[in-house]
Amino acid sequence: MAFAGLNDADVKAALDGCAAADSFDYKSFFKACGLASKSSDDVKKAFATIDQDNSGFIEEEELKLFLQNFSPSARALTDKETKTFLAAGDSDGDGKIGVDEFAALVKA
Repeated sequence: MAFAGLNDADVKAALDGCAAADSFDYKSFFKACGLASKSSDDVKKAFATIDQDNSGFIEEEELKLFLQNFSPSARALTDKETKTFLAAGDSDGDGKIGVDEFAALVKA
């Protein structure tokens, strides 16, 4: 099943590229899966899927399960990866990632 209009093979390759613990790099992942080249509407759709509780933000717990939005069998991010990802995306320092912050992170 395509996620936010992404190619399944690209998503699988992106997931395979970060299968080992502490190997997740958001820039590489967004580029490999094709999200970095998608429209802002597609990026917003991806955000809405990752924002599991529909709070308008991606919190740390949702970020930890980030990869599982792309494939249910994907691993959870490690605490270190989650904190690094959150720090990279949380430009206003509120401890969560809003839709504009997520879009900036995807396009980084």
